[in-house]
Amino acid sequence: MGELAGIDLGGTNIKFGLFSGKGDLLKQWSVSTDLREEGAFLWRQIADEIKNNAEPSELEGIGLGIPGPVLPDGFVESCVNLHLRNFNPAEKMREYFPGMKIRAANDANVAALGEQWKGAGQGHRNLAMVTLGTGVGGSVIQEGKIIDGTNGLGGEFGHVQINAEETEICNCGGKGCLDQAASASGIVRYAGKFLRESSQASVLRGKEIFTAKDVLEAARNQDRIAEKTVEYCMNFLAKVLAMVSYVVDPEVFIIGGGVSNAGDYLIEMIQKLYEPYITLSQKKAKILRASLGNNAGIYGAARLVLREEDEPPVPEQV
Repeated sequence: MGELAGIDLGGTNIKFGLFSGKGDLLKQWSVSTDLREEGAFLWRQIADEIKNNAEPSELEGIGLGIPGPVLPDGFVESCVNLHLRNFNPAEKMREYFPGMKIRAANDANVAALGEQWKGAGQGHRNLAMVTLGTGVGGSVIQEGKIIDGTNGLGGEFGHVQINAEETEICNCGGKGCLDQAASASGIVRYAGKFLRESSQASVLRGKEIFTAKDVLEAARNQDRIAEKTVEYCMNFLAKVLAMVSYVVDPEVFIIGGGVSNAGDYLIEMIQKLYEPYITLSQKKAKILRASLGNNAGIYGAARLVLREEDEPPVPEQV
């Protein structure tokens, strides 16, 4: 088998990875995204990068992670971060690589594929991944395949409306979305709220501006306001994970994104909050921390290229 190119498109940077057919990372690099003239140069930029760093005749195919919903036929109606509407990324790339196997999927789904292939999800055919960053993203993989849904909304856990007491409007137009509580920005917002409502001492009071990392670090050090904040926000995540369990029953949940850098403290808290919501089975899904970090996207994009028959069976968990 030839080499695989995995590309993770973002509004600021494009990450590239060149892999062997077995998934060994041979080379990686990144460039600033060229969004001049509403993205007119984007596809040529990607093609030039591939041609300058790989031998096209040795490529098995190209996979693309797109920051927006991708329909089952590969069509993208809107991609806000790339300032693009109504396009098919695979068709755009075939203009530069005629006859090449090219596949595209939503970037959160692609990250989950990467974790399943070479990260924390190895050995599991049924999993769900949640990314906790500036926003909350997600993906569901069943029997090794991404569940996109009819409109490409499969795995959009961030916009499950879970908090009836929320008063602010989410950027999606809804209210009470998981994104508003469990994201990095949500953690900061609720920490500020609890600080205003209490006179209790907190290390956060000494900071003019603080981040989710600051809140999580304070919580790990038993700061009561910070602990209350993290538990409050992660309880909404735990409820959504329970809903997902009752719908698709994954073997594991993988937690990624910048917030997951809080490590075992956060993962153990989510596990503890999640389990009481699962009452119909004594066996609960395991909560795991993602292991590929920012490389999950390029691994998953490369994995898109492989057909099911190209992959050996995933071994059963003992």
